[in-house]
Amino acid sequence: MVRPISTSSSALFCVVLVVSNIAATKAVEFGSGNFSIGPVQVWPIISDGGAILFPLAYILGDVISEVYGFKAARRAILVGFGSAVLAFVTFLLAIQLPAASFYENQEAFESVVWSGVQIVAASMIAYLTGQFLNSYVLVRMKARSAEPGLWRRLAGSTGVGEAADTFIFCAIAASAIGIQTGGQFINYFVVGFVFKCAVELLFMPVTVAVIKVLKQREPTYWSPQS
Repeated sequence: MVRPISTSSSALFCVVLVVSNIAATKAVEFGSGNFSIGPVQVWPIISDGGAILFPLAYILGDVISEVYGFKAARRAILVGFGSAVLAFVTFLLAIQLPAASFYENQEAFESVVWSGVQIVAASMIAYLTGQFLNSYVLVRMKARSAEPGLWRRLAGSTGVGEAADTFIFCAIAASAIGIQTGGQFINYFVVGFVFKCAVELLFMPVTVAVIKVLKQREPTYWSPQS
Protein backbone atom coordinates (compact mmCIF):
# COMPACT_ATOMS: atom_id res chain seq x y z
CA MET A 1 0.00 0.00 0.00
CA VAL A 2 1.33 3.48 -0.92
CA ARG A 3 1.13 5.83 2.04
CA PRO A 4 -0.14 9.36 1.34
CA ILE A 5 2.50 12.09 1.32
CA SER A 6 1.63 15.62 2.39
CA THR A 7 1.27 18.14 -0.43
CA SER A 8 3.89 20.40 1.14
CA SER A 9 6.50 17.60 1.16
CA SER A 10 5.91 16.77 -2.50
CA ALA A 11 5.91 20.42 -3.53
CA LEU A 12 9.15 21.18 -1.68
CA PHE A 13 10.76 18.07 -3.17
CA CYS A 14 9.93 19.26 -6.72
CA VAL A 15 11.03 22.85 -6.09
CA VAL A 16 14.38 21.74 -4.69
CA LEU A 17 15.12 19.60 -7.73
CA VAL A 18 14.10 22.20 -10.34
CA VAL A 19 15.96 25.08 -8.67
CA SER A 20 19.07 22.94 -8.13
CA ASN A 21 19.19 22.00 -11.82
CA ILE A 22 19.05 25.65 -12.85
CA ALA A 23 21.69 26.70 -10.30
CA ALA A 24 23.97 23.83 -11.37
CA THR A 25 24.60 25.49 -14.74
CA LYS A 26 27.07 27.81 -12.98
CA ALA A 27 30.54 26.46 -12.25
CA VAL A 28 31.95 27.54 -8.87
CA GLU A 29 35.59 27.69 -7.80
CA PHE A 30 36.83 28.41 -4.26
CA GLY A 31 40.40 29.58 -3.74
CA SER A 32 43.19 31.04 -5.84
CA GLY A 33 46.44 29.64 -7.13
CA ASN A 34 46.88 26.03 -8.14
CA PHE A 35 47.92 22.98 -6.12
CA SER A 36 47.84 19.45 -7.53
CA ILE A 37 49.00 16.01 -6.45
CA GLY A 38 50.04 14.33 -9.68
CA PRO A 39 47.19 14.84 -12.15
CA VAL A 40 44.63 15.54 -9.41
CA GLN A 41 43.77 19.17 -8.76
CA VAL A 42 43.45 19.67 -5.01
CA TRP A 43 43.16 23.45 -4.97
CA PRO A 44 41.16 25.48 -5.91
CA ILE A 45 38.01 23.55 -5.01
CA ILE A 46 35.54 23.03 -7.86
CA SER A 47 31.78 22.75 -7.45
CA ASP A 48 28.59 24.12 -9.02
CA GLY A 49 25.65 26.25 -7.92
CA GLY A 50 23.43 23.21 -7.41
CA ALA A 51 25.40 22.32 -4.29
CA ILE A 52 23.60 25.11 -2.43
CA LEU A 53 20.28 23.32 -2.34
CA PHE A 54 20.57 19.80 -3.76
CA PRO A 55 21.51 18.05 -0.47
CA LEU A 56 18.03 18.99 0.75
CA ALA A 57 16.58 16.65 -1.88
CA TYR A 58 18.27 13.71 -0.17
CA ILE A 59 17.18 14.86 3.27
CA LEU A 60 13.59 15.00 2.02
CA GLY A 61 14.07 11.63 0.35
CA ASP A 62 15.21 10.14 3.65
CA VAL A 63 12.21 11.55 5.48
CA ILE A 64 9.74 10.29 2.89
CA SER A 65 11.34 6.83 2.71
CA GLU A 66 11.52 6.41 6.48
CA VAL A 67 8.00 7.63 7.18
CA TYR A 68 6.00 6.57 4.13
CA GLY A 69 8.01 3.70 2.61
CA PHE A 70 9.71 2.90 -0.68
CA LYS A 71 6.62 3.02 -2.91
CA ALA A 72 5.72 6.50 -1.73
CA ALA A 73 9.34 7.62 -2.11
CA ARG A 74 9.40 6.23 -5.64
CA ARG A 75 6.28 8.22 -6.51
CA ALA A 76 7.81 11.43 -5.10
CA ILE A 77 11.05 10.81 -7.02
CA LEU A 78 9.18 10.35 -10.30
CA VAL A 79 7.08 13.48 -9.72
CA GLY A 80 10.23 15.50 -8.99
CA PHE A 81 11.86 14.05 -12.09
CA GLY A 82 8.86 15.02 -14.20
CA SER A 83 8.88 18.55 -12.79
CA ALA A 84 12.53 19.03 -13.77
CA VAL A 85 11.88 17.79 -17.30
CA LEU A 86 8.83 20.05 -17.65
CA ALA A 87 10.84 23.08 -16.52
CA PHE A 88 13.52 22.64 -19.17
CA VAL A 89 11.10 21.71 -21.94
CA THR A 90 9.47 25.06 -21.18
CA PHE A 91 12.84 26.82 -21.41
CA LEU A 92 13.57 25.12 -24.75
CA LEU A 93 10.23 26.26 -26.12
CA ALA A 94 10.92 29.78 -24.82
CA ILE A 95 14.10 29.85 -26.92
CA GLN A 96 12.01 29.36 -30.05
CA LEU A 97 9.72 32.29 -29.32
CA PRO A 98 10.62 35.46 -31.27
CA ALA A 99 12.69 37.78 -29.10
CA ALA A 100 11.50 41.33 -28.59
CA SER A 101 13.40 44.00 -30.51
CA PHE A 102 14.68 45.50 -27.26
CA TYR A 103 15.70 42.14 -25.71
CA GLU A 104 19.51 41.87 -25.68
CA ASN A 105 20.03 38.62 -23.79
CA GLN A 106 18.89 35.98 -26.32
CA GLU A 107 22.36 34.48 -26.77
CA ALA A 108 23.02 34.39 -23.04
CA PHE A 109 19.60 32.80 -22.45
CA GLU A 110 20.25 30.15 -25.09
CA SER A 111 23.70 29.42 -23.66
CA VAL A 112 22.36 28.87 -20.16
CA VAL A 113 19.41 26.77 -21.36
CA TRP A 114 21.48 24.53 -23.65
CA SER A 115 24.04 23.91 -20.91
CA GLY A 116 21.07 23.36 -18.65
CA VAL A 117 19.79 20.62 -20.95
CA GLN A 118 23.02 18.70 -20.40
CA ILE A 119 22.74 19.39 -16.68
CA VAL A 120 19.17 18.08 -16.65
CA ALA A 121 20.19 14.95 -18.56
CA ALA A 122 22.94 14.37 -16.00
CA SER A 123 20.58 15.10 -13.14
CA MET A 124 17.83 12.84 -14.51
CA ILE A 125 20.08 9.79 -14.70
CA ALA A 126 22.02 10.54 -11.52
CA TYR A 127 18.99 11.60 -9.51
CA LEU A 128 16.90 8.57 -10.38
CA THR A 129 19.79 6.20 -9.68
CA GLY A 130 20.92 7.88 -6.47
CA GLN A 131 17.50 8.51 -4.98
CA PHE A 132 16.25 5.00 -5.72
CA LEU A 133 19.40 3.53 -4.15
CA ASN A 134 19.07 5.87 -1.17
CA SER A 135 15.43 4.92 -0.57
CA TYR A 136 15.98 1.22 -1.24
CA VAL A 137 18.96 0.94 1.11
CA LEU A 138 17.15 2.86 3.87
CA VAL A 139 14.02 0.72 3.63
CA ARG A 140 16.01 -2.55 3.47
CA MET A 141 18.04 -1.53 6.52
CA LYS A 142 14.81 -0.72 8.34
CA ALA A 143 13.38 -4.11 7.42
CA ARG A 144 16.33 -5.68 9.28
CA SER A 145 16.39 -3.43 12.33
CA ALA A 146 12.76 -2.20 12.54
CA GLU A 147 12.55 1.18 14.34
CA PRO A 148 15.97 1.18 16.09
CA GLY A 149 19.06 2.31 14.17
CA LEU A 150 17.57 5.36 12.46
CA TRP A 151 20.89 7.25 12.48
CA ARG A 152 22.67 4.29 10.87
CA ARG A 153 19.98 4.01 8.21
CA LEU A 154 20.17 7.68 7.33
CA ALA A 155 23.98 7.71 7.18
CA GLY A 156 24.28 4.43 5.28
CA SER A 157 21.65 5.21 2.68
CA THR A 158 23.08 8.70 2.18
CA GLY A 159 26.57 7.35 1.50
CA VAL A 160 25.37 4.86 -1.10
CA GLY A 161 22.92 7.20 -2.82
CA GLU A 162 25.17 10.26 -2.88
CA ALA A 163 28.17 8.29 -4.20
CA ALA A 164 26.20 6.99 -7.18
CA ASP A 165 24.40 10.28 -7.76
CA THR A 166 27.50 12.47 -7.57
CA PHE A 167 29.67 10.28 -9.82
CA ILE A 168 27.04 9.92 -12.54
CA PHE A 169 26.13 13.60 -12.43
CA CYS A 170 29.75 14.78 -12.54
CA ALA A 171 30.63 12.40 -15.38
CA ILE A 172 27.84 13.74 -17.60
CA ALA A 173 27.72 17.39 -16.51
CA ALA A 174 31.46 18.14 -16.22
CA SER A 175 31.89 19.42 -19.77
CA ALA A 176 28.77 21.60 -19.48
CA ILE A 177 30.36 23.72 -16.77
CA GLY A 178 33.82 23.80 -18.38
CA ILE A 179 35.75 21.01 -16.62
CA GLN A 180 38.47 19.83 -19.01
CA THR A 181 40.97 17.62 -17.17
CA GLY A 182 40.81 14.38 -15.22
CA GLY A 183 42.30 16.11 -12.19
CA GLN A 184 39.57 18.72 -12.21
CA PHE A 185 36.95 15.97 -12.54
CA ILE A 186 38.26 14.09 -9.50
CA ASN A 187 38.22 17.35 -7.52
CA TYR A 188 34.65 18.05 -8.70
CA PHE A 189 33.46 14.55 -7.75
CA VAL A 190 35.19 14.28 -4.38
CA VAL A 191 34.22 17.78 -3.26
CA GLY A 192 30.62 17.22 -4.33
CA PHE A 193 30.33 13.89 -2.54
CA VAL A 194 31.99 15.05 0.68
CA PHE A 195 30.01 18.30 0.77
CA LYS A 196 26.63 16.64 0.22
CA CYS A 197 27.30 13.96 2.85
CA ALA A 198 28.60 16.57 5.29
CA VAL A 199 25.46 18.68 4.89
CA GLU A 200 23.22 15.68 5.48
CA LEU A 201 25.21 14.62 8.55
CA LEU A 202 25.13 18.19 9.87
CA PHE A 203 21.35 18.35 9.50
CA MET A 204 20.73 14.79 10.64
CA PRO A 205 19.49 15.85 14.11
CA VAL A 206 16.86 17.99 12.35
CA THR A 207 16.02 15.13 9.99
CA VAL A 208 15.57 12.74 12.90
CA ALA A 209 13.39 15.26 14.75
CA VAL A 210 11.16 15.80 11.69
CA ILE A 211 10.80 12.06 11.20
CA LYS A 212 9.77 11.57 14.83
CA VAL A 213 7.17 14.34 14.60
CA LEU A 214 5.72 12.91 11.40
CA LYS A 215 5.56 9.42 12.86
CA GLN A 216 3.60 10.74 15.82
CA ARG A 217 1.14 12.47 13.48
CA GLU A 218 1.00 9.77 10.79
CA PRO A 219 -0.48 6.54 12.16
CA THR A 220 0.00 4.79 8.82
CA TYR A 221 3.75 5.32 8.38
CA TRP A 222 5.88 2.55 6.85
CA SER A 223 6.20 -0.73 8.68
CA PRO A 224 7.61 -4.13 7.63
CA GLN A 225 4.02 -5.29 7.03
CA SER A 226 3.19 -2.43 4.58
